[in-house]
Amino acid sequence: MARNDQNHTTQERLLNEAEILFAEKGYHAVSVREITKAADCNLAAVNYHFGNKQNLYLEVFRSRWAPRARRLQEHVKNSLAAQSHFSAAAMVKAIAQAFLEGPLSEDEQLRHYQLITREMAHPTEAFELVAKDVMRPAFRELADGLRSVMPEGMSEERLMLNILSIFGMVLYFNFARVAVTHMIGCQYDQAFKARLVEHITDFSLTGLGIGKEEEPR
Repeated sequence: MARNDQNHTTQERLLNEAEILFAEKGYHAVSVREITKAADCNLAAVNYHFGNKQNLYLEVFRSRWAPRARRLQEHVKNSLAAQSHFSAAAMVKAIAQAFLEGPLSEDEQLRHYQLITREMAHPTEAFELVAKDVMRPAFRELADGLRSVMPEGMSEERLMLNILSIFGMVLYFNFARVAVTHMIGCQYDQAFKARLVEHITDFSLTGLGIGKEEEPR
């Protein structure tokens, strides 16, 4: 194998293992030695490929977290594009389906939410990076869409709070699966996910002050 290919493979292993460890334990609880051991490479590999542990952490968000977030965004856009017209119900349903039934595997979902949950609790440079490049543009686009079907004169703050409230519910039902399963008493299977999508959509429409009869599905 050529040296460049070997370097690329080592770099990918470091990113893969670092993401898993950072998601499970958090940035400060993971050592460079632990990462390199999991990636089966020498201790100097992190400095060689990324400069230091912090740069490796940031690269996990750039090359792992951000692309997954964009896959979710594309899933939402494609779902909305397939609708005959834009509506609040269609938007909420597209968001819920993307996060509950969408393109990410179970393992990808777990790592994705663990990483961002830790960043929201204890923000670092990584949070500002993904907030600026991924989250803010996505939320702004959704707020612009929601504005078109909401009463005139709604403030920007209220629009954004509506979007954040929808996401808050979607993320809770996705991340708190163990708690939801225990409380509801059923398996978190595809049938239950489909019911959750409908529940989140109906609940959100009520919160937005839009009745079902006003929102064809």
